[in-house]
Amino acid sequence: MNTTHGLLFEVDRDGDNFFMELKAVGKLTHQDYERITPLIDDALEGVANPKVNVYFDGSEFEGWELQAAWDDLKLGLKHGKKFHRIAIYGNQRWMDIVAKIGTWFISGEVKCFDTPFDALAWLREE
Repeated sequence: MNTTHGLLFEVDRDGDNFFMELKAVGKLTHQDYERITPLIDDALEGVANPKVNVYFDGSEFEGWELQAAWDDLKLGLKHGKKFHRIAIYGNQRWMDIVAKIGTWFISGEVKCFDTPFDALAWLREE
């Protein structure tokens, strides 16, 4: 079992358009969400109608601790209508679960990809 865990996060903004890149490593914890949630909140604060595209690299993702799963749910409920597209790349076992759950809480599209190139290309469409 991988003892390394964490959630890496970057955000780029162009007006009301946001590109967020997340990489999950290992099993995410409540502490990971305590660090990442304020960053997402701050990035979107004061923007009336943000359009957020997300690239999620789950190639080293192993799941959530129970409290972290609840944190993820709360984050989705809070910001779900702001997400336009979420592209998921990585660990096949978790990709389908994350994509299915994601569609329950966001108004946009969620798709899984076998390569980072395909995921990023889909996010750039339109």
